[in-house]
Amino acid sequence: MLASDNNMIADLKSLGFTEYEAKIYLETLLAAGVPKTAYEISKASGVPRSNTYSALGVLARKGAVLPVTENPTCYVAANPRSMLESLASQTAVTCNRAATNLERLAPKVENQYVWVLRGEESTADEINKLLGSATTSIWIKASDSVLRNHAAALKKAARKKGMRVMIVLFGRDKSEFEFSENCRVYIHENDGTRMGKADNLFTIVIDFNEMITVNASDQYVGARTRSPAIVTMASSLIRHDYYMAEIFQKFGDQITAEFGRYLARLRLDAYTPDQIDSFYENTGLER
Repeated sequence: MLASDNNMIADLKSLGFTEYEAKIYLETLLAAGVPKTAYEISKASGVPRSNTYSALGVLARKGAVLPVTENPTCYVAANPRSMLESLASQTAVTCNRAATNLERLAPKVENQYVWVLRGEESTADEINKLLGSATTSIWIKASDSVLRNHAAALKKAARKKGMRVMIVLFGRDKSEFEFSENCRVYIHENDGTRMGKADNLFTIVIDFNEMITVNASDQYVGARTRSPAIVTMASSLIRHDYYMAEIFQKFGDQITAEFGRYLARLRLDAYTPDQIDSFYENTGLER
């Protein structure tokens, strides 16, 4: 058996086939449409004859093989794509039915959990799904480089009827993300310079009841939750950055005169050593 055959058998087993069923399906498929008896399939696949009969019965019920003659019964393999698409459809129906039934039994405590997200692709998928599920509001704090990856999903969500979007942006061009008249974008502290390591965070709150926050620097690691305490904390973070953006627009010169550019005197007093290093790197200020 070739390595590729082993890989295909492993894939079929992951889809619910037994090893015997996978071997028999491959053998009937490799027969190139020539009908074979159970005896011939057993001999070619190496599956014991008694097991071959039972496996063929299961495969026939799955629609993976088709009996095409009688006396003796001969089998051919169903088209792989059609068979797998049918299997996927049946699995989806079964999963939805099981989810509905299991939800009736599950205690309603899911909003207390924090789900860890890992990996750029899976994390991005979760963010886009969250955007798609928003119904009334979306609040975001993010750098333009990270937010740009979700522009399509955000644009679609922002144009929903009655949707209100507020974005605090680490960046310079807020017009890039003003997708509707109800989409307000504020440049962080009226400057948009990346501060400390906060720019590595993508934080989103939808409908004031669910949020995702992600560290998107060296690797994508984040969390998703409906926990009221954490969602409130994330909402407050974005809300206060909105306050600061408005205050900087009106009193920016006075604030800078009092606390230094980029609020340096405040930040450097509160930052950790690695945040201080990142602050000087991002702002270009001299130590």
